[in-house]
Amino acid sequence: MVKVPAVYSHIVMFRLEDPEDAPHVKRMLMAMDGRIPQLRYIEVGIDDAPDPRSSHVVLITRFDSPEALRVYATHPHHLEVIAALKDAGVVESRKVDYAD
Repeated sequence: MVKVPAVYSHIVMFRLEDPEDAPHVKRMLMAMDGRIPQLRYIEVGIDDAPDPRSSHVVLITRFDSPEALRVYATHPHHLEVIAALKDAGVVESRKVDYAD
């Protein structure tokens, strides 16, 4: 995906029941690329230095505004991904939203 300047970031870190499922979770998250118009940038990483404090997967997304993030949050494809993440063994998530 081409990096497009955006002014609002949304970062979510996920802990999984089984860390071996991280590649599957990454594919599910990356499937949002190009399907949600408000999503200007997406990056997904898998932790490669685990320790007891680690999250297993991180999602970094960027938007033009907080309002665009709110539209993304209710987009049908995003809602499908959220439901699928629960089925994929996500046991905890934490987020940070901020203006760049």
